[in-house]
Amino acid sequence: MENNQFNLSFNDQKTVLLRLMKYTLPFKGILTIGFIMLIISTITGVATPYLVMIFIDDYLTPGVFPESEIMWLVIAFLAVQLIGAITTYMQIYLFQYLAFKVIQQLRIDAFDKIGRLGMRYFDKVPGGSVVSRITNDTEAIVEMFIGVLATFLMAFFMVISSFIMMFVLNVRLALMALVFMPVIVLVLAVYRKYSANFFSHARQLLSDLNAKLAESIEGMKIIQVFNQENRLSNEFNEINEMHYKYNMKNVRLDGLLLRPAISMISVLAIALILGYFGLLSFESTVTAGVIFAFIQYMERFFEPLSQVSQNLNIFQQALVSASRVFTLMDDDRIEPAQSEDAASKVTDGHIEFRNVTFSYDGSTEVLKDISFTARPGETVALVGHTGSGKSSIINLFMRFYEFEQGDILVDGHSIKQIPKQELKEKVGLVLQDPFIFYGTIESNIRLYHPAMTFEQVKAAAEFVYADKFISKLPGDYSHKVIEKGSAFSSGERQLLAFARTMAIDPKVLILDEATANIDSETEEQIQHSLERMRRGRTTLAIAHRLSTIQDADQILVLNKGEIVEQGTHDSLIRYGGIYHKMYQLQNGQQ
Repeated sequence: MENNQFNLSFNDQKTVLLRLMKYTLPFKGILTIGFIMLIISTITGVATPYLVMIFIDDYLTPGVFPESEIMWLVIAFLAVQLIGAITTYMQIYLFQYLAFKVIQQLRIDAFDKIGRLGMRYFDKVPGGSVVSRITNDTEAIVEMFIGVLATFLMAFFMVISSFIMMFVLNVRLALMALVFMPVIVLVLAVYRKYSANFFSHARQLLSDLNAKLAESIEGMKIIQVFNQENRLSNEFNEINEMHYKYNMKNVRLDGLLLRPAISMISVLAIALILGYFGLLSFESTVTAGVIFAFIQYMERFFEPLSQVSQNLNIFQQALVSASRVFTLMDDDRIEPAQSEDAASKVTDGHIEFRNVTFSYDGSTEVLKDISFTARPGETVALVGHTGSGKSSIINLFMRFYEFEQGDILVDGHSIKQIPKQELKEKVGLVLQDPFIFYGTIESNIRLYHPAMTFEQVKAAAEFVYADKFISKLPGDYSHKVIEKGSAFSSGERQLLAFARTMAIDPKVLILDEATANIDSETEEQIQHSLERMRRGRTTLAIAHRLSTIQDADQILVLNKGEIVEQGTHDSLIRYGGIYHKMYQLQNGQQ
């Protein structure tokens, strides 16, 4: 599992929040209108107790009810309520619209970054963890914008306006109310300190749950065959239990420091007000309307703070989630960068590895001083035991990983200088386990190439004999393909991968155990097709079945990251080295 913790300090949280708020800048107009609606809504909330105070002190207490004045007071009261309802609706709608727009762009940015991350990142980070950041973590941020942003802003305006009205009514009592502010700030500070840590662990454990679930689904066949259900279930339950415990820590913290604490302070404040007015009534007259208004403003002062405290958990969770998303977006393990030279083109397919040394972890060399040349149209086969470095050579040539020592030249140009688009168009890759996308047969061969015609798609399928099974499918090339093409046999999936590669008519062909999953009958059908594919193209082929590469122009035998033998099939057999032993083993000879 990924072992990243996001224990955010106050400065970290501030940085994350500011970065998150930058996503609102393209929507300044909506944000401004939302602020205006929020301010008007707050003013209507403050005006209501004042209007009631006027009614109590000027009309109800004296028992005087002039129709004209009462009518205008009622109209004013109803107008305030109507305006308050409309502006409240508008600000809620606008802030929710803003939230979904922000998250939409954040997800696009995060997904774009995933497409630019190098294989080093995916070697270390489970797929389920990445999915969790794009889905669960961004959903937590949505909740912050919808439930927290508007609440915090409304609380700010309501607290300020309530204080102003309390100062208007009674300066001394308003100053006394300020005494409670340091206590409230202390409660919120303590909550922030502990909740950030709890939420950090909870979000990481949720990510681990996703990773474990994705791993279990991906490897379900192996899990069932090797009777691993109980082990996986126990591991899942262990992570789930830890996730539950950290969530319960948050619940206990919320129950202690959020609404109960703020409510207790609010009750003490109201009791102080009533006690003050009780003592004041012995010295001077205190109107019922003033008492009513002051209590209302005090409640309007504490209620937003109570709402803020209730939403602090969402706020903390959102900041931790945003930090996780930004960590992904800031990861520097990106795909190797090209120092593109427009003049560097793949024309003939002449490949040269020149003293290439490479290590995945920076310490253990998996390739050591690799040098060889593949002339245009030649087939160079890479053979060797597991871990000998065959796939690493392909990984470097395909620019999945960056290398620091040596160079790889294509038609005399460093592979680091050839434009990325040029490489993608002129190099075709067929993997041992081809990936089939959800869609149709045609879309899997075309891969949404903008200029590729249906005739080219069909010709590519016919070229590799994939048309024989495609024509038997309902809808042939329009046949719907489910996820990973799991309804097809491994051989059929490989044939689709062959057709996909030939559809772009590459100059260089890379075959990574391309026939490993083909049955004997299918292999016989496509062997001469592979010969046609290789004709006129420079080919690098990894092979375990030596029978498939006996006609190669060169065979490189690798052992522990070094080329230990090099030659044709016949010359290597005569040499009697590692290749000869491998050939004997595969053919059952003593």
